[in-house]
Amino acid sequence: MTSSVFTIHNHQDQQTAQLGFITLGIESSCDETGIGLYHSEIGLIGHQLFSSVEIHAEYGGVFPELASRDHIKRVLPLIKIVLAEAQFTLQDLSGIAYTAGPGLAGALLVGAAVAKSLAWSLDIPSLAIHHMEGHLLVPLLEEPQPKFPFVALLVSGGHTMLIDVKAIGQYKILGESLDDAVGEAFDKTAKILGLGYPGGPALAILAEQGNPGTFKFPRPMIDRPGLDFSFSGLKTFARNTFAKHPNKKADIAKAFEVAATQTLMIKCIRALEQTKYTTLVVAGGVSANLSLRKELNQMGKKVGANVFYPRQEFCTDNGAMIALVGHFRLSRGQCDTHHEISIKPRWNLEKLSQIE
Repeated sequence: MTSSVFTIHNHQDQQTAQLGFITLGIESSCDETGIGLYHSEIGLIGHQLFSSVEIHAEYGGVFPELASRDHIKRVLPLIKIVLAEAQFTLQDLSGIAYTAGPGLAGALLVGAAVAKSLAWSLDIPSLAIHHMEGHLLVPLLEEPQPKFPFVALLVSGGHTMLIDVKAIGQYKILGESLDDAVGEAFDKTAKILGLGYPGGPALAILAEQGNPGTFKFPRPMIDRPGLDFSFSGLKTFARNTFAKHPNKKADIAKAFEVAATQTLMIKCIRALEQTKYTTLVVAGGVSANLSLRKELNQMGKKVGANVFYPRQEFCTDNGAMIALVGHFRLSRGQCDTHHEISIKPRWNLEKLSQIE
């Protein structure tokens, strides 16, 4: 993919105004560069994603400096591709949304700088978006859409959360991981088994070959009240089991996956009972795990709850989710000031403003 230069004009004509509100979304929180384009009348009209996972594989995890450099290389060409495929230009944009956190500081700065610079040059608003709100709301791109209020289970490499979602921007964290997030535990267990990076998907594939009855792993923190999680002990249990049974990789992978997914399922039941809601939204990278989906779908049938997920391509980091949240907020008048580029590597989801 070659780099490109944009010609920018500081105006929006009458024809552009008639097109509807068009939001460009930029995601650069970690090792994936995502661009999305959302139209107020049509919906999502384009998105592109480039993952630098191959660059980081030899290090066994994300190398922050290399991730930042790759975002610099990819973001403008991807914007050009998305606009061209949707048959729009920069001058058609109504606003630009970008991930400001949580995430890697250097990576976040790339997206923020590009978004702010373009918005200033085009004389349109820009807005910082919370990465986890993107994951939380991306299932709204699907049909049928989940209806508010609902319980959200956010499961990724860096976060495991149960959230009471009453409306856009009205969030209360019901429980979260006290140590390793579930995605992080998947990756670390995969590394213990020698599966390389990224480990979560590789462990899930290996688990398909495992016998679920060979090992019984603990379901952490289900014997105590509350909705918090802890997965570091489960990872340690996997390490100790592998030390004793090095030839049982598939069975260990299966036992780990079953224990992790059933733990999530049990806590989801508690959250639904606590809130008295009948809708569960599941999002984040680990929501792509087919065993987890099967477990939660069965749970939904038993307790009378509807369970919603994003499509597989929107489970991992992506620009579509940032464009979507950007549309909700920018189209209602929220925006940043152009004179300052700032990011929030740590950002409390509960502090976001509610959309009326």
